[in-house]
Amino acid sequence: MTQRKYFGTDGIRGRVGDSPITPEFMLHLGWAAGQAFKRAGQRNSVLIGKDTRLSGYMFESALEAGLAAAGVDVKLLGPMPTPAIAYLTRTFRASAGIVISASHNPHHDNGIKFFSSAGTKLDDALEAEIERWLDQPIKVCEPEELGKASRVDDAPGRYVEFCKSTVPNEFTLDGMHLVLDCAHGATYHVAPKVFRELGAKVTVIGAEPDGLNINLNVGSTHLGALKQAVAEKKADLGIAFDGDGDRVLMVDRDGSEVDGDELLYILASQRQAEGRLNGGVVGTLMTNLGVELALREIGVEFERAKVGDRYVMERLLANNWLIGGEGSGHMVIRDCTTTGDGIVSALQVLLAVRKSGKTMGELRAGMSKLPQKMINVRVAERFDPLGRADIVEAMARAEASLGDAGRILLRASGTEPLIRVMAEGQSADDITRVVEELALVVERSTP
Repeated sequence: MTQRKYFGTDGIRGRVGDSPITPEFMLHLGWAAGQAFKRAGQRNSVLIGKDTRLSGYMFESALEAGLAAAGVDVKLLGPMPTPAIAYLTRTFRASAGIVISASHNPHHDNGIKFFSSAGTKLDDALEAEIERWLDQPIKVCEPEELGKASRVDDAPGRYVEFCKSTVPNEFTLDGMHLVLDCAHGATYHVAPKVFRELGAKVTVIGAEPDGLNINLNVGSTHLGALKQAVAEKKADLGIAFDGDGDRVLMVDRDGSEVDGDELLYILASQRQAEGRLNGGVVGTLMTNLGVELALREIGVEFERAKVGDRYVMERLLANNWLIGGEGSGHMVIRDCTTTGDGIVSALQVLLAVRKSGKTMGELRAGMSKLPQKMINVRVAERFDPLGRADIVEAMARAEASLGDAGRILLRASGTEPLIRVMAEGQSADDITRVVEELALVVERSTP
């Protein structure tokens, strides 16, 4: 794979004001993307959506100007979940979709994600093409060819109806009390409508964005507020989205967390029981080994992809399978949508609960998570830990000490300057020791 200068695991991301997350770069990026996405012989258009970060206004304007300079029309969606932009890009027959978001990161970060005309994440080749255009100076097209901008006022309603269409017409949530945590992010105005219109009693938290509070002590990365609300309201379930709405985690009525690995197992096992799985399941290098073992017990094939929902999708397409996901709550359900979608994934889990007649606790009882520990080692700049002889030697010793009952993973984060050191196995004490020792080796080897 060609080394990319700007693109990471999930688009381009960083701190606002630091290169490349600046207005100047976004202007150039808009122009470069416009050049890369142009289709000859037709009027091209690109959709732009964003989450609730204050900096989104600034970057929206810069991208709009760059795209217009390339001769591409722009449709502005305003604050919308990332998967909504994927869906609307398809329905508008647009050349591409752009999301201004840093997902689960704090407000001082922002970033850009792209969707193809098919509503899927870009492949490496197209990202490389955009970077090639970024190396060229901006050349404004002829005045009569400049792009125009317009706002799509009915985007939220379109997406609400799409979400509801992913479950059967007879499916309702009557009698269920749900607590939704919208992370003060992009789902704040659409998620409550979806679940209320399907019949649930809904209590909402994390739905008062002010541009600075996105993901702040709420959402899928901070489940404490949701746990408290579920307990206080005596709700049936809690559902937590991240800032841009492509992840979902849950809290059961007893306050226990249900992570993406468990949600993946629930979906796969229930579909297998109904004869609707149509193949195996894709996880990632970070998926708990307990998922693989539990799926094997019920005769379901399991494959690991690189970290990132676009790589999960690649393996699903290659195998013609339907379901994959990550422990963080990115779920890809191919017969429902083209990318990770927190609301759609939550609906599919609730459908499994209703159709099975079981509780969430009963549905996940067939899987036992193995002890897993991860340490994030912050580094000055990203590097491949497997390219350092001292780290490779330490990893080999650690793997030998765990034997066949464990697994070790070292990888550079695709979105932050971190080296992730992870181990899992039968003994929590053993994996803690192994991870701490490996993390020290990585720290000493940091350039």
